[in-house]
Amino acid sequence: MAQKWSPDSWRGMPIRQVPVYPDETVLKSVEGTLRNYPPLVFAGEARKLKKVLGEVAEGRAFLLQGGDCAESFAEFHPNNIRDTYRVLLQMAVVLTYGASLPIVKVARMAGQFCKPRSADTETLNGLTLPAYRGDIVNGMDFTEEARRPDPLRMEKVYSQSAATLNLLRAFSQGGYADLHRVHAWNQGFVASSNASARYSEMADRITEALDFMAACGLNSEVTPQIRETELFTSHESLLLSYEEALTRIDSTSGDWYDCSAHMLWIGDRTRQLDGAHVEFLRGVKNPVGMKCGPSLDHSDLLRLIDTLNPQNEAGRLTLIVRMGANQVEAKLPALIRAVEREGRKVVWCCDPMHGNTTVSSTGYKTRAVERILAEVKGFFAVHEAEGTYAGGVHFEMTGQDVTECLGGAQAITETGLADRYHTHCDPRLNATQALELAFLIAEALKKKRLAETRRFAAAS
Repeated sequence: MAQKWSPDSWRGMPIRQVPVYPDETVLKSVEGTLRNYPPLVFAGEARKLKKVLGEVAEGRAFLLQGGDCAESFAEFHPNNIRDTYRVLLQMAVVLTYGASLPIVKVARMAGQFCKPRSADTETLNGLTLPAYRGDIVNGMDFTEEARRPDPLRMEKVYSQSAATLNLLRAFSQGGYADLHRVHAWNQGFVASSNASARYSEMADRITEALDFMAACGLNSEVTPQIRETELFTSHESLLLSYEEALTRIDSTSGDWYDCSAHMLWIGDRTRQLDGAHVEFLRGVKNPVGMKCGPSLDHSDLLRLIDTLNPQNEAGRLTLIVRMGANQVEAKLPALIRAVEREGRKVVWCCDPMHGNTTVSSTGYKTRAVERILAEVKGFFAVHEAEGTYAGGVHFEMTGQDVTECLGGAQAITETGLADRYHTHCDPRLNATQALELAFLIAEALKKKRLAETRRFAAAS
């Protein structure tokens, strides 16, 4: 029988990737303050996301999860929120149109402020300081003052997340997401790319379909699905002091929910079965995710699945695979076979970003678009071979015109990385590169759908 769970039971477990705060009294004070703040999201919203993720697990929908690598205080601006949201809409439309499937949109926004690090410290010119762990913990500048972990940053994260959520809800329900604006979502720097030409052609066909529907009496005024969309939020559940402080009992069900986001995930560095992060997320009722890297053994995976989803509930657990383009086809089949053999209900999602990170000859951390696309292709190929459903993609992107990932239609070179390299942590896809990824996935989903249609026709 599992140990009794409470929001603070993680505190008695081994923990990794945590900052050392110089003043525990200030930390406790901030935690107490956050406990009295209103929830950022609501239990009913998290339950709704779990329900639609259940449709993904059954192969009847597709998960699109994306957003910033690490949100920052410096880049907090409504235009940046709008532009990232707009790219998510563009990608969702491409996927919906190409795959003829409902797209579950989950943003890495309004809470993605904390990042795991490969080392606790960083040394530069003989000076050793704590590693930068995201704006929720410390500052990026390499000074003793900036790198000192500060609990008060959690309150600023809460305020920025609340403002971001407010704007995202306004965009989703206030008309900005209306499909009649499908052309208006195109951005200037995308307009000159090959991806934009394909997007514009598709947008023309969507507009024609909307005109036909309007002639039949179906328009934005009478059909909310044309005018509005659903967007959920997610982030890595890494700084457990913050997560615990925003965990609430749902008044309708009596269950505990982490109200900092609709969905939380565990990283590849913190998925220890006896660790604090697994302990915390096993008890909240939100849909949860877990990163699955190349070191994950299939027997450990099954034990983690049973801990995080003991009721085998469709939509509760998303497995976010991040193997790297050169390992996904070798490592993923054993995991899929183990899960299928035991009848576990999960969403299989591809993170093609984190296993393909390199350092350029010019010293920039980067990712090659061709390797990102290769891992997505490999992920779909494995599922096709295993007869299972490739249910989603999880990626880091921004609506800003950055030059952080190599290649793509814009042919960004190593020397070109310096032009607009703005990330606070890992390299992100820009809008053009994100659309390339969306078209690739749409084609794979369409191909699978057509193959299933032909098999059904042949069988009947």
